[in-house]
Amino acid sequence: MKAILVPTPGGPEALVYGDAPEPAAKPGEVVVRVRAAGVNRADLLQAAGRYPPPPGASEILGLEVAGDVEGTGERVMALLPGGGYAERVVVPSAMLLPIPRGLSYVDAAAIPEVFTTAYLDLFVEAGLAAGERVLVHAAASGVGTAAIQLARRAGASVVGLTRSPAKCDPIRALGAELALYVADGGFAERIEASFGKDAVDVVLDPIGGATLAADVRLLAPKGRLVFIATMGGARGELDLATVLRKRLRIIGSTLRGRPLPEKVDLMERLSRDVLPAFADGTLRPLLDSVFPLERAAEAHHRMASNENVGKIVLELP
Repeated sequence: MKAILVPTPGGPEALVYGDAPEPAAKPGEVVVRVRAAGVNRADLLQAAGRYPPPPGASEILGLEVAGDVEGTGERVMALLPGGGYAERVVVPSAMLLPIPRGLSYVDAAAIPEVFTTAYLDLFVEAGLAAGERVLVHAAASGVGTAAIQLARRAGASVVGLTRSPAKCDPIRALGAELALYVADGGFAERIEASFGKDAVDVVLDPIGGATLAADVRLLAPKGRLVFIATMGGARGELDLATVLRKRLRIIGSTLRGRPLPEKVDLMERLSRDVLPAFADGTLRPLLDSVFPLERAAEAHHRMASNENVGKIVLELP
């Protein structure tokens, strides 16, 4: 089968369109003929040799796909530990989700990774509730655009941050109460000017050390800070006195390496709580661009350049 290979770790130029062995399903698994695959920043890290797949997972890039189950033709989407940038992939049957009514394969491939991550971190980890305010860093990313929609649907208000002024309007269009361009990193004062001190209940942060101090400053008593990546550094200065005084919770969360039973539970929750909203149009995957599989290097270059608003998807014939 055709797949995207990374013979030598590197940037987008390291991706090669070539031949890979056909996957073989074990008991409890199915083979999915891939029609579209989502691109995620984790794919860029893996290609660079900085984010290896979990033990036993495919070395091929790709954490989410949409396609057809071989033998039945069922239209499905799936969250993966790896293997999505290929014509076929093996998926545990319990991890399959039906493609909601009215969505294309490309639409569906933009859902599993980012909406599961946003749902997990906002509601399972942070317990976001109606009437609360959430601060979303990198709000124009795939996870960010999913988080805005899920938070607004739950009755929370959203502050979205971006490092591109052109991305503020799309962030507001998704329902953010406030969208801020923060190339200089000085966002805490501007949020306090709009809402006062201690006005944020939950922070969803893929940046890390560079934003830790400002996140803690903005959080309300009993606030929750969820770190999901360290794009701005893995170390930062933490004011423990403020953490204690406000009774804050700082949560680290990743999705890819969780045990399969945890992921199956998440799929069940997502199927119950989120998927119906795609069928009725309440939620929608925000697509930035679509590339054929053989042009995956171009897709990676677009993401590495931080040009995208929403999801980049690879399409297969």
